[in-house]
Amino acid sequence: MENKLNYKKTFILGFGFFAISITWSVYNAFMPLLLGNYLKSAALIGFIMTIDNYLALFIQPTVGFYSDKIKTRFGRRMPFIMIGMPLAALFMFLIPNTKSLASLIFALLFMNLSMSIYRSPVIALMPDITAKQHRSKSNSIINFMGGVGSLIAYFIGGKLYELNEGYPFILSATLIVFSFIVLFTRIKEQRDVLHYEAAEEKRNLSEGLSIALRDKSTRYLLLAICSWFIGFNGVETFFTKYGVSYLGIKPSDATLTLSFISLSFLIFAIPAGLIGTKIGKKNTIRIGIIGAVILMLGVFFIKPGTDNMLLFMRILFLGIGFSWASININSYPLVADMSPVGLLGTYTGVYYLFSSIANIISPPLLGGLIDLIGYQIVFAYGAFFFALAFVFISRVHDKRVENTQ
Repeated sequence: MENKLNYKKTFILGFGFFAISITWSVYNAFMPLLLGNYLKSAALIGFIMTIDNYLALFIQPTVGFYSDKIKTRFGRRMPFIMIGMPLAALFMFLIPNTKSLASLIFALLFMNLSMSIYRSPVIALMPDITAKQHRSKSNSIINFMGGVGSLIAYFIGGKLYELNEGYPFILSATLIVFSFIVLFTRIKEQRDVLHYEAAEEKRNLSEGLSIALRDKSTRYLLLAICSWFIGFNGVETFFTKYGVSYLGIKPSDATLTLSFISLSFLIFAIPAGLIGTKIGKKNTIRIGIIGAVILMLGVFFIKPGTDNMLLFMRILFLGIGFSWASININSYPLVADMSPVGLLGTYTGVYYLFSSIANIISPPLLGGLIDLIGYQIVFAYGAFFFALAFVFISRVHDKRVENTQ
C-alpha cells in the first residue's frame, strides 16, 4: 500500500482543500464590499480582513497539536473536521443575511474561528494517508482541487454577486457542506491512515512548538516559507492598485492580468508535484524561487507605456504562476517530511503560523514602502523576499529531507 499513491483517496481528500479555497476566495473577494455597506474607512476594513491571520497565530498550531494527541472512533483529525466544516458553512450562510454591522462582525468572526478549527487537521490528513515518497504528488492533486475551488469562486461567484450580493456566500456554504459529506463518508481514518506516528514520549503544546522552532533546519525552512509568502502576498495585494496608479491600465485589465498567475498555477500544480517527486522537493523549490526572482525583476523593468506592455506582463505572469506552483506544491510536504514522530499535526499548524505571520506583515510593510517610494517598488519588493527565501532554503540541511531528494 505504501509503494503506490492512492489517487482516488487523494482526490477525495482534495475536497477538504477545495472547500478551504472556495471559502477564502469568496471571503476575500466579496467581504470588503459587504463591510463597505457599513464602513467608510479602508484601513478598518483591511484590519477586519486580517482577522483570520490573527486567529491562525494561536488556534491552528494548538489544533494541530491536539489532533496529534486525541484518539476517537472517528480518528484523530476527523473530529475537528466534523466540528469546523459544518460551523464554517453555517456562518458563511449567515454572513450575507445579517442586518447590522455588529451581527456581520459576529458572523465573520465565528466563520474565521470555524475555519481555524478544521484547516490544520484536514491538511494533516494528506501525509497521514500518503507514503512519504508520494507526498509531493498528493499535495499537487489537493492544490489542483483548491485551484478549481478558487476559479469557481471568481468566475461563478462573480456572476452570482451581480444577481445578489449574498449568493456567492450561499454557494460557498453549500459546497462546504457537500465537501464535508464527501470527506466524512469516504475517508475513514481507521481504515485509510497508513500509520499514526506515535511519539515515544508525551509532550505538551509548548514542548511541541519548541521542538519545531529549536531545530535549525526547520527554523530556516519556516523563515523561507515566511519570506516567500511576504513577497507573494505583497504583489497579490497591491497589483490591482499598481496597475491602475502606476501602469495606467483599467482595473479590469489588472485583475485579468493577475488571473494569469492563478491559471498557470492550476495548470502546473500536478506537474510540479511530479517534478518534486523526481528531483526532490527542496531542489524543485529552489528552481521555482530562482524563476520567481528573475520573472519579478522582468516585470519591474516594464515601464508604463511600453509597447505590448500587457502582453509581456501576462507572459511573465504565466511563468510566475509556474514558479509559484513549484514552490507552494512542495513546501508543505517538505515540512511534513521534517516533522519528528508524533508531531505531524503540530508542524502543520506551525507551517500555517508562519504563512499567517507573513500575511500580517506584508500589506503594511509594502504599503509603507509605496508611500515612501511609489508603486514602482512592488515587484522589486517581491523579488527581494523571494531571493531572501532562497538564502534560507539553501541553509536547510536535514537527513530526513536528503533521504527524499
